[in-house]
Amino acid sequence: MESTEHKIVSFKTYLLILLALIVLTIISVLVTKLDFGIPGIAVALGIAGIKSILVFSYFMHLLYDKRMYAFMVVGVLIVMTAVLIITFLDYSF
Repeated sequence: MESTEHKIVSFKTYLLILLALIVLTIISVLVTKLDFGIPGIAVALGIAGIKSILVFSYFMHLLYDKRMYAFMVVGVLIVMTAVLIITFLDYSF
């Protein structure tokens, strides 16, 4: 039987991640309200990517789990990014 150790993340860490997510959400809303056009969309998607990395790493515990799970998530994100790029290319032409 395989022994598993659970990493206990402090409450302070969760609060810092929550604060970072709130700040990034406010920045993302401001970027979309100011209407920068195509660069604004890229910035908003970049901020969404940073937020998803934070959520995956800390709230889903991928930072402390087996590396195989992280590789699987990265693979899904690569496929999702490719689909988004193809969609935006189709939309722009």
